[in-house]
Amino acid sequence: MTDRLSELTAAGVAVWLDDLSRVRLSSGGLDQLRREKHVAGVTTNPTIFAKALSDADEYNWQLRDLATRGVEVEESVRMLTTYDVRWACDVMRPSYDGSDGVDGRVSIEVDPRVAHNSDRTVAEAKALWWLVDRPNLYIKIPATEEGLSAITDTLAEGISVNVTLIFGLDRYSAVMEAFLAGLEQAKANGHDLSKIGSVASFFVSRVDSEVDKRLEKVGSDQAKALKGKAAIANAQLAYERYSEVFSSDRWKALAAAGAHPQRPLWASTSTKNPDYRDVIYVEELIAPGTVNTMPESVIHAYADHGETRGDTITGAYDAARKVFADLESVGVDMDDVIVTLEREGVEKFEASWQELLDGVRKSLEAAAKGTGAPNKAAKGNAKNAEKAGGA
Repeated sequence: MTDRLSELTAAGVAVWLDDLSRVRLSSGGLDQLRREKHVAGVTTNPTIFAKALSDADEYNWQLRDLATRGVEVEESVRMLTTYDVRWACDVMRPSYDGSDGVDGRVSIEVDPRVAHNSDRTVAEAKALWWLVDRPNLYIKIPATEEGLSAITDTLAEGISVNVTLIFGLDRYSAVMEAFLAGLEQAKANGHDLSKIGSVASFFVSRVDSEVDKRLEKVGSDQAKALKGKAAIANAQLAYERYSEVFSSDRWKALAAAGAHPQRPLWASTSTKNPDYRDVIYVEELIAPGTVNTMPESVIHAYADHGETRGDTITGAYDAARKVFADLESVGVDMDDVIVTLEREGVEKFEASWQELLDGVRKSLEAAAKGTGAPNKAAKGNAKNAEKAGGA
């Protein structure tokens, strides 16, 4: 029987799970995916946690204690989410040890409401780092303009970082610059570079969703023929930039000091358009040194019918540039697409964070009254978690 996920891993793509919940941890489901489906890492985001905490039964014992102690809502959320992430780090520790610290990572995101405040982002990153207290943790920091300096400053503290919400090529280049600067400062600060990890989460399917909407509005046959092509082309050109940066003399000096490269991580890889192949954002983005974080449904879909055709990126740069030129010729402004997606990405995670806070607040109130009522606010809003998802 063909082990398609093993073939994908052998092609250089680390398979990560874009989901986490207390049920998944307590049932052993995460460990089973690690052992049987080659899952080598976990990403979370505020939407995922809003969904997870909607199942109040799994959290009731903690909620009762938190309510009895009078712990504030925001601190309660931190305690609950870091508990789950710490547990997941322990589950994934064999992958971390077996890969010399490259894989086996679990991500937790800073409060998205501080995405435009560098100092608060760094302070929260440091707090999460010592709260979870596991070497295979990643702190997720959004790639806003203000987040760039926070990325550098966090890495300089010896803290591993997952840079999230990257949509455009120029911002991706700035993220890699922030990474290199952070490692250089970490080295100057006396940190062991071999212990610091990083990935750059480049979002995929959301690009097609936005571009396809604009192509439909244009309405011409030429425009409609470009549907479903922008996201893959965008990611392929991102990998081209990655290859250039991580073959530079500047990078080689850091590598000689023990540093690991900041791998591109393909995020938001479930297809939003049912007309597209359900594993297209995996099959068309295969190249050495990459990560693909997927909802469990996509992992199982690839295991069932995914096709690993070798490197599907490095030979496609010219074709990808043509896609961009064709998009411009029909009037799609990719710069505006990227600005829109970044703004909406932060807004969506802020909204999910508020849903999470509201849901936990209701659960704490119920626990304080002894009713143990489920977190209905989070449950009602969490049905779109996979649809909204992304590392």
